[in-house]
Formats: sequence, C-alpha cells, structure tokens
Amino acid sequence: MKSDRLLSILLLLQTRGLVPATELAERLEVSVRTIYRDIEALSASGVPVYAERGRHGGIALLPGFRTDVTGLTADEARALFVLAAEGAHAALGLDEALGSALRKVMAALPEPHRPAAELTSRRILVDPVRWMSGPQPAVDVAELHDAVFADRRLRLDYRHSGMGTPRTYTVDPYGLVVKAGVWYLVADRDGVPQLFRADRVRRATLTDEAVVRRPGVELADLWDTLRRQVEERPGRVRLLLRVHRSRLDLFVRLHGGALTGEPQPEGPDGPEVGEAGGGHGEWLRAELAVESVEWARALLSFGPNVEVISPPEARDVLLRHAAAVVELYGEAGGP
Repeated sequence: MKSDRLLSILLLLQTRGLVPATELAERLEVSVRTIYRDIEALSASGVPVYAERGRHGGIALLPGFRTDVTGLTADEARALFVLAAEGAHAALGLDEALGSALRKVMAALPEPHRPAAELTSRRILVDPVRWMSGPQPAVDVAELHDAVFADRRLRLDYRHSGMGTPRTYTVDPYGLVVKAGVWYLVADRDGVPQLFRADRVRRATLTDEAVVRRPGVELADLWDTLRRQVEERPGRVRLLLRVHRSRLDLFVRLHGGALTGEPQPEGPDGPEVGEAGGGHGEWLRAELAVESVEWARALLSFGPNVEVISPPEARDVLLRHAAAVVELYGEAGGP
C-alpha cells in the first residue's frame, strides 16, 4: 500500500541520509518514477524532503529533521529488544520476520533512544529452557500454528503420556502457548477446555467444519484456568521429609513444584523420627504433595541427604528400590 511505502521511505531516509532513487525503487520493488511521485506526496504533507541531482545525488531530508514515528518511550524501546522467547519465533518460522521488524523499529526510534535499545539487545539474553530439562524433541509447531488461524476444527492423533497408541480427537482450537520451551495447543474437546502437548501430536488434520468457540472466551482466559488446574492439583499422597541443608537448593529446584510450603528448620531437639542424624540447623522438614507413594523413588538420587519420614508405605518403596540397587551392584563377578 502507498501509505506503507511512504513510511518505509521516511524511515530509510532518517536512517541512511542521502539515498539514490534507484536504490529506494529496488528496495521497495517499484519504479523510479513511482519513487519520485512518493517524494512529491511526502513534500506535500509537510515532510522537508528534497532531491539532489548528479552522479552522487539522491533523495534526503533536510538536516536536523526527525520524526518519532513510533511514539515509543526509552523504556518501551528497550523492552522490545529483550527477546524473552527466541525459540518461539524459530519454531513458528518467524526468525527472519522478527529480525526485520526490529530493524524497522530501530530505524524509527528517536536518536537518543537508539544506543540504549541496541545495548539492551547485546547485554540481555533470556533462555526459556530450564536447566537439566534434557533435549526437547523436534516439534512441527508451524502445522498447528496454521491450524489455529484457519478457524476450522482440527482432528488430532494424540499420544497420551504412558500410552503407546495414539487416540483421535476432534477439537476446537483457541491457540498455542509455549511454556518453558514446551508448546501446548489449547482447545475445547466436546466443549471442555484441554491442553495438548505439541510433541505428543502425531498428526494434525484440518476438517471442513467451522471451529466452534464459546462466546466471550479468549485464549488467555483458558490458559489461566488450565494452568491453575495443573499447578493447584492436589496430590493424593503427602510425603513428610527431612532434607539436609547442603542439598536444599537442588532439592527445591528439582521438586519445588510439589512442595506444599517452605521447608522449615527442625526443632532444637532434633528429629523425632528417622536415623539420618545431624546437628541442629543441618536439617529441614519439608512436605511434598505427589501422585502416589511410588513417586518416592525419585528421591533416591539424594542418597542419605533426604529421608522420608512418612508415610511408612513410601519408606517401604525406597527400601525396596535401594535393596534392588544393592543387589545389582553387589553381585560377584559383575563386568
């Protein structure tokens, strides 16, 4: 559109100074004649633009003329250059578009804001992937991305966790969410909102049926509801633990999502239950809400630095698995 082209010419002239008409025509994919007509339109609208003829001529703005096309403040400009989810742009095939957009914003920024914005992009880097999360499987998010914009129902072949065979569902998509490097499709199935992990989608096929979304329901609202359901889901089993202070940071980092509260130091009389020992202040009490007593085996990696106090069934789980490990490595004649 002509208005977009006029804005592009203005941004280029602000950034580059004197620009040959042939270069403007090439970059904007129009004729030189069209460029000169656009320059006349800019001049008629009050922009002090002029043309210099000759071998080293071109089109330029009068010295000192600047316009804040974006209206951005200094903090807003810096915020745009903190890319909080670079992986999201790559997964959607928008890396090049993002780079192009940021270059345009940089060109449009008032001169005093540019150094801070450029420095922010070099000094701040946000990696959305958690430590020790392991490599994420390749996911064709572009297919789902196209589907959520098509306004049609989607047929999914979806493999649930722990199941070898995918199931087929017809869903009404609301959109995509990326959380800590993991993509989710938010959709209604039979009118009930659900989360579908993108890396478990085996096939996604658009149907000929129009999408049916509930009136007034937005993606952000659904995500907030589903997120809270996951985070606030009550565990069926409460494990009471003792955690050695030297491993507390790692323990919280790995299992903080299951904690029911902040770990608390033990009393001056030491532990009431257990054999781990340790002086006052070395141990803290913690409670985890987990799915089953079998989950307790995940704590074996902490060795003697984490002790399950209750329930007794969880202690039996640890004892059984620890005995199996001792038997495995205690066999004579092993390789």
